[in-house]
Amino acid sequence: RKVLILRDFFYLCTLGKVSITLAKFCMNCGFESTALTPPNRLFSQRSLSKCLSVFLMAFLSVSIYAADGNSAAKPSNGAKSSSSNKASAKQAAKPAPQARKVAKASPANSKPSHGRLAGLHQSDAVLDLRSSVALVIDQDTHEILLRKNDQAVLPIASLTKLMTGLVISDANLPHSDMITITQEDVDTEKGSSSRLAVGSVLSRGDLLHLALMSSENRAAHALGRTYPGGLSAFVKAMNDRASGLGMNSTHYVEPTGLSSRNQSSATDLAVLVGAAYNVPLLRELSTSPGREVAVGRRTLQYNTTNRLVKSPNWDIGLQKTGYISEAGQCLVMQTKVSGRKLIMVFLDSAGKLSRIADAERVRRWVETNQARHIVASANTAG
Repeated sequence: RKVLILRDFFYLCTLGKVSITLAKFCMNCGFESTALTPPNRLFSQRSLSKCLSVFLMAFLSVSIYAADGNSAAKPSNGAKSSSSNKASAKQAAKPAPQARKVAKASPANSKPSHGRLAGLHQSDAVLDLRSSVALVIDQDTHEILLRKNDQAVLPIASLTKLMTGLVISDANLPHSDMITITQEDVDTEKGSSSRLAVGSVLSRGDLLHLALMSSENRAAHALGRTYPGGLSAFVKAMNDRASGLGMNSTHYVEPTGLSSRNQSSATDLAVLVGAAYNVPLLRELSTSPGREVAVGRRTLQYNTTNRLVKSPNWDIGLQKTGYISEAGQCLVMQTKVSGRKLIMVFLDSAGKLSRIADAERVRRWVETNQARHIVASANTAG
């Protein structure tokens, strides 16, 4: 409104000045002035009359415009109430904002594991284990310290890679051979990702390291694909090796563990862990905490999938983790607890950390029982 008032004031002042100038001109050069010749007086008469009429019309128009502008800038009380009524009507018509709904993942949407479908997921009465299957044996004496559904045959996920490593080790293939990751190595079973892009070139030794330590699927598949005779020959070698070890409940269809048709029992997997432990290279690679690998112009950092490897409370000689939805969380280890070499197998654990928690429960249980045994022996000797 202030801008409109200033603008109108400027117009009025300008027109006022023009009117005063015209008046002075008329006085000096009017119709009765002797300074003009008769023809000039005639011209002034006609021109000034027209100019005066134009300026008067302009003056009136601006005045009317200013009045209209002021009336528009200051609406009446009726207009104010009308506009406020309209605004309140719009607000009333506008629906109240609803609370934003957050989608929650339903447990029914997650694919149940084979162990859960078989009803094996009930907790253990002694240690309250969260794994459907568990087996703990003394590696030297073969004494069974703990067992739970150890004969159940279930998918084993990336525990498969222990057999992959064992077959590669048996073949004595040069670890310095360079192998290119191809489209054949891309996971079409589960659609899992990998940092090893198609076209990456790594040594066989690096591929074996990544497969055992970081559970790298393309690395494991490339090892099987480049085996003499191809992938089918490699899978046959895996099953032959299992049969030779007496793993009668075990069957493999590929070298990564992405297929749920790779299946075994805890009893068979304990045998596999014992056989793999006898290969120093497999012990070293599977318990490596991390490794940098040069891939083209990049250097990739890979780490272990088993957090217990870095724990000062554990002395692990060989390990492997695994997971697919059909298998649940899986873990196998050779470890030393209270001076005893143990092989632990946990299949189809309920949560990501449950397999680790189960291993911790077993370790504390063994340590407690071993301490009681030492105390009892001392009392007997005394």
